[in-house]
Amino acid sequence: MTAVSLGVPSIPAKPLAPRRKSRQIMVGNVPVGGDAPVSVQSMTTTLTSDVNATLQQIAQLTATGCQIVRVACPSQDDADALPMIAKKSQIPVIADIHFQPKYVFAAIDAGCAAVRVNPGNIRKFDDQVGEIARRAKAAGVPIRIGVNAGSLDPRLYEKYGKATPEALVESALWECSLFEEHDFRDIKISVKHNDPVVMIQAYRLLAEACDYPLHLGVTEAGPAFQGTIKSAVAFGALLAEGIGDTIRVSLSAPPVEEVKVGTQILESLGLRQRGLEIVSCPSCGRAQVDVYTLADQVTAALDGLNVPLRVAVMGCVVNGPGEAREADLGVASGNGKGQIFVKGEVIKTVPESQIVETLVEEAARLAEEMGADLGGGAPEVAVG
Repeated sequence: MTAVSLGVPSIPAKPLAPRRKSRQIMVGNVPVGGDAPVSVQSMTTTLTSDVNATLQQIAQLTATGCQIVRVACPSQDDADALPMIAKKSQIPVIADIHFQPKYVFAAIDAGCAAVRVNPGNIRKFDDQVGEIARRAKAAGVPIRIGVNAGSLDPRLYEKYGKATPEALVESALWECSLFEEHDFRDIKISVKHNDPVVMIQAYRLLAEACDYPLHLGVTEAGPAFQGTIKSAVAFGALLAEGIGDTIRVSLSAPPVEEVKVGTQILESLGLRQRGLEIVSCPSCGRAQVDVYTLADQVTAALDGLNVPLRVAVMGCVVNGPGEAREADLGVASGNGKGQIFVKGEVIKTVPESQIVETLVEEAARLAEEMGADLGGGAPEVAVG
């Protein structure tokens, strides 16, 4: 049988839908909107005033593939820490401002790449828009207008009774209009909700109503498992329609996990070059090997391998050979042995005890061959 190159493609030839046409802004050196790739964001969980801890967490996020990071700024101590954090961070820093408008100005002066404001909970925000627009425009700092269901402008609550999609969108567009009056349009918008259905409806309405770049998010999505499901459903629906320019997965989990989930969502939709991907069967009565353990061992052994490589870990002789043959590297297990496939061809059969070792050796060899074409960033492993 002739070996066939079955490598993982970088981007599908035809996306699910054309990208929505949005204006482009620059968050530091990261373009958002227009024809720029969808970027992944996260937010630090450290006290911003603890500069060393915050920079250490930003470094971890950067190594995982985060492209933009947000830091909270609820106090003067946090505001005082912003200049050093903005200077030392390897990725653009966005200051997250609530309640106190003076911290918006502090963030601009500190050299932050952007400022996030929630007009619904900043005191006398409407009166401050002119000065914010002037200072931000002079410094070249974009503003994210972030509307949340939990902190909607009281006037909209009175009108709609609750945080409906229409209420979220009206709030965001109203605040945009205030900035537009001062000739400021360096804006991106988010209209987050904890219910994916409401969130999807809100972003669809917003996408039709303006051309600003959109920051997707399901706010307070929940613990890791629940939040991952809710975010994947909501982001998948919108991104498949071409809606969304940057994403942040909100999990009750370490922020590195948010970046992993966000990256995997983009890879799954073909919006980002795929990294290391492990395809493994869910197991069934046909399995003649402990697929769960084998998949976990292979995943752990290949963690950190930075290659667009698909590895199939299969546990029976029904689907195993076909799936293993379709991957770059794979194993079809049974009867205490494993057939090792490389680029569609069986290269050897090894005892079950040597499967992981052999896959790692072959993965390393393939990675070395592919090395000249590798990109940066940490790998993402999907076991499914």
